[in-house]
Amino acid sequence: MLTKEEQDEIYYQLALSFVPGVGSKTGRALLERFGSATQVFKSPLKELKTIEGITEIRAKGFKDEAVMDKAGKELEFILKNDIKVLYTDHNYPKRLANCSDAPLLLFYKGNADLDAAKIVAIVGTRKNTDYGHRLCEDLVEGLGALEDVLVVSGLALGIDAIAHKKCVQQGVATVGVLGHGLDRIYPFTHAPLAEQMVVHGGVLTEFTHETLPDRNNFPMRNRIVAGMSDVTVVVESHVTGGALITARLASGYNREVAAFPGRVTDTRSEGCNQLIRTNLAAMITKPEELIELMNWNKDPRPKVIQKQLFINLLPDEQKIIDLLMNRDSIHADELYHHTGLANSQLAATLLQLEMQGLIKTLPGKYYRMN
Repeated sequence: MLTKEEQDEIYYQLALSFVPGVGSKTGRALLERFGSATQVFKSPLKELKTIEGITEIRAKGFKDEAVMDKAGKELEFILKNDIKVLYTDHNYPKRLANCSDAPLLLFYKGNADLDAAKIVAIVGTRKNTDYGHRLCEDLVEGLGALEDVLVVSGLALGIDAIAHKKCVQQGVATVGVLGHGLDRIYPFTHAPLAEQMVVHGGVLTEFTHETLPDRNNFPMRNRIVAGMSDVTVVVESHVTGGALITARLASGYNREVAAFPGRVTDTRSEGCNQLIRTNLAAMITKPEELIELMNWNKDPRPKVIQKQLFINLLPDEQKIIDLLMNRDSIHADELYHHTGLANSQLAATLLQLEMQGLIKTLPGKYYRMN
């Protein structure tokens, strides 16, 4: 049961997302400046206009009754249907929070841990072959041997649905990211599967109820699939398929991408072969190779490092060394989150430490002490 304060904050978080012209970047700037959505709406317009991107016209949107009415109706739907609202610093998936274009809000039904230790996106064509079907099921079976793993996909026809169904059968947590609101399931034939997934994982979306599954929504959906995952695996895809969009987004987020190769004459493997040929994806042929790529088959016992051994380090270098202390390995995203360094500065500092022989790069963008 939500407290009155929690309901109020969700109400204003919703309202913030409805103000015309205020996207995720400006929304985050407002939240950082005022501390909460509640305080944003209680602040004078002149203070709101001190934020870059808030013009006179946009500032008036914070006092628009239509915006507040829309937020009230959405909150009513959320409470009636027991939907969890995830927003920055409040149960928001940590990996996705590191992506600059992540949505302000997410709507979630389910029980899966969206910050599981190992998150794999499995994507591919809607018109899979028997070859792709078999690869997808074998991959899920292999991942099922791991602890604390979550499989993410888009609940679409083809590879997505095969991955979700196999996860349900194997008892592997799985989350479907939707291109519409939680008042419907598209395609409607996947409604029974979605119900099972809520028990064995969940369904997630950035879209409010009454949002239709419009064509433009699905590329937006893909960035969530890529952004909340450690690795995106493309099973089968045409060169123009949505799965390739997801793979390129994942690469842009500094996440691993893997793909199964296919016959050069098979159009449904053209996309995978292209990703491998252009070095955008690592080639895998079985689950064990993905597990090895991600360094998930290593002994997790930490190494104890004596801090006093390290002297004459620059402040940014010391931050990284401190985080690696008593840790077997750490992912680049976690370093980014904890150090506060810009991506370019983090990459340069990691390279410098590696050149000094102090750290080692592992597969899957993990790092450890050398």
